[in-house]
Amino acid sequence: MSYTLANAITGTYPDYAIDPSKVLVSRGSLAPAAGASATPVGGGTITFAWEDNSGIGTAKQTDKALIAVINPTKSEAVYDTAGAERMTVTQDIIVPADWVGEDVEAYMGFISEDSKEVASSVYLGTITVA
Repeated sequence: MSYTLANAITGTYPDYAIDPSKVLVSRGSLAPAAGASATPVGGGTITFAWEDNSGIGTAKQTDKALIAVINPTKSEAVYDTAGAERMTVTQDIIVPADWVGEDVEAYMGFISEDSKEVASSVYLGTITVA
């Protein structure tokens, strides 16, 4: 929260806003997601993909994906804090059916298998849920 307040708040009183590209949903020293993307594939499903960059720093193949999809219009989020392993390089997330056609913000990071290390999240952009 302190990072977001210091880095992602834009505007001046009373017209503050949050810059989604500067938000971190996780912050740490584990190697971040490399070559990551989020693609809507229909039926409220978003496919997250990344490169297996195991061996960079302390990154391991068994690190778990940490994924967040935020719907600012509805002030709701869907997340997975223990997703697919880094070596799997892909994971689908299903969002609520009433999000179809709406813009959402996508983020991903990693958490170590023992939950002791976390990677700073990567902002994957605004996508329209299909």
